[in-house]
Amino acid sequence: MIKTTQDRIEEIKKNGYTLDFGNVFNHAFENYKKIAVYGGLIFFVFAIVMSLLALVVLFSIFDAETVLEKLKPENLQPENLSLDSMLIFSGVSLLITCLLSPFSAGLIKMAYCAERDDEFHVSTMFEYYKAPYFKELFIATFLITIVNSILSGILNYIQIPVLEVVFSVTIALFTILMIPLIIFGKLKAVEAIQASIVIVSKQPLVILGLLVIGVIASLVGFIGCCIGIVFTIPFMYSLYYALYSEIIGFDPETEV
Repeated sequence: MIKTTQDRIEEIKKNGYTLDFGNVFNHAFENYKKIAVYGGLIFFVFAIVMSLLALVVLFSIFDAETVLEKLKPENLQPENLSLDSMLIFSGVSLLITCLLSPFSAGLIKMAYCAERDDEFHVSTMFEYYKAPYFKELFIATFLITIVNSILSGILNYIQIPVLEVVFSVTIALFTILMIPLIIFGKLKAVEAIQASIVIVSKQPLVILGLLVIGVIASLVGFIGCCIGIVFTIPFMYSLYYALYSEIIGFDPETEV
């Protein structure tokens, strides 16, 4: 009998699951070695293109002097922004985050292809900018980012930065499987968020440990030459894939 993603989630709700830290880490690392260079190059080129596009938009709206003034680090501090500027900045950040979520999904799909020695191309990175995935990824990212922004705004206003960090990490932790559940499990946005919370709640400490190690591994790219981070960031996407693979798994008869 073929076990669907929903069947597996229901099974996890009732019985939980076992998760070995070492197995997941090794799985993610072995997978990462297959996508590090290609994924890093794609990520690097994409970041440059997006940055140039953002500058073109800014320079088309404002004059060069205004743009350079606005981009000064001290002028980007929240306390130095007017309410209008903060709302515009928050709105643009929200939109960009939502629009980038299918690209993140493409990196996870690259990890999936690498596991099976399937060919992956630049087009793989943009595979989820199409129906029905784009809508669900956009909605899910929008909901999570809005909640995170509201909580961060409240905690920032009452000046409790420690709690702001705790809430941000907690949201990131409990929604870590959201994107894989949409692209592999074919769940709707809200279903994927709910399922991710349920799954993580069964093994939060192990998954938190893996998340922390993943972030540290990604930041290793800052050592020596900052550009190296584009080649270490793909480790996070291998980790997302490895977690989904170890917890939910893939049925050979219903492969993506």
